[in-house]
Amino acid sequence: MIKRIFILCTLLLATAYLILAVTTFNSKPADQVCKGMELTVKDSIDYGFVTDKEVKEILKKGKIYPEGKQLSSINVRQLEELLSSHPFIENAECYLTSGGKVAIDIYQRVPVMRVMSSNGDNYYLDNAGKIMTAAGKSVHVVVATGFIDRKFAQTELYPLGKFLQSDKFWESQIEQINVTPKQELELVPRVGEHILFLGKPGNYKEKFSKLRTFYQSALNRVGWNKYERISIEFNNQIICTKKEK
Repeated sequence: MIKRIFILCTLLLATAYLILAVTTFNSKPADQVCKGMELTVKDSIDYGFVTDKEVKEILKKGKIYPEGKQLSSINVRQLEELLSSHPFIENAECYLTSGGKVAIDIYQRVPVMRVMSSNGDNYYLDNAGKIMTAAGKSVHVVVATGFIDRKFAQTELYPLGKFLQSDKFWESQIEQINVTPKQELELVPRVGEHILFLGKPGNYKEKFSKLRTFYQSALNRVGWNKYERISIEFNNQIICTKKEK
């Protein structure tokens, strides 16, 4: 019986100690100020759309820059909401550290295409197919022009943008997509003076596989500037129009 009482008292004391230790560790003096920020921008090596300097400017402009402020007055939820409103930030996670700093983890939105429509629309499509405002920022991605409404961009052009971004060769080769009034696709390559005609959207894997074979077997032999138009609209055939001399 005495042994059980001793064990119970020991457990109670250990529990009380742990509670006291956690409380003491997490408690901050009311006058303790924030010593700075620990900022991490995810995928910043591959995608430098959001910089440390830009994050600091956003917080300063919003008058909630945390450094030098009392820790008790810092609302990390407010920091997250302001940063997440930036068009190139998908999500922001903010929290106080044991060292008296504010840690901020930034997750970027990755654009796959810029749309500059004939109706005046100017925006990006991100890698989830969502629309991002241009916000005066220039990003090196394929540009889509012509007769494009937002529904067509998200349902038809987005899969093409994802396909191009997934293939390093085509990502570097295709610089512009033009949508005709009939909603057919014309592509402008960086190498060669021809126009690639895809016809209606879809079947990108098959069309580009056929085109790559043609590039390797024909254009490398006859020259990249021999044709002014190469059509891969139809299955199992490529129609080329020679340049007029």
